[in-house]
Amino acid sequence: MASLEDRIARRRHVNLTYRRALETTPGVSFLPIADYGTPNYWLTCITVNPTLSKVTSEDIRLRLAELDIESRPTWKPLHLQPVFRDAPRIVDGTSESLFDSGLCLPSGSGLSDADLNFVIDSLTTFVTV
Repeated sequence: MASLEDRIARRRHVNLTYRRALETTPGVSFLPIADYGTPNYWLTCITVNPTLSKVTSEDIRLRLAELDIESRPTWKPLHLQPVFRDAPRIVDGTSESLFDSGLCLPSGSGLSDADLNFVIDSLTTFVTV
């Protein structure tokens, strides 16, 4: 617990660095930061609009993996998982859309600035080709 504030500060730095660096990247966007609380920046995720970016979130994930950069899709909605197939649900397509277009970027508190910049450079080079 003694290092919690430092870890949150580092993750905030990572998140804001991604946001600044990718704000003009075609088709890449972030969820807005809500004005009703304080985020802990546990995870930084983007959404990818393939019409604008010319690539999908999965294309980006695979390209980053080739460069030994671990990223992952956003979580699969519970109602799409077999164990919850028959569970009651109210859906409007939002969770499916986020699952289809979302990508979790490296965002741990141990991520160095050099590694962060390598991820950003790799992602922007691939998306803007």
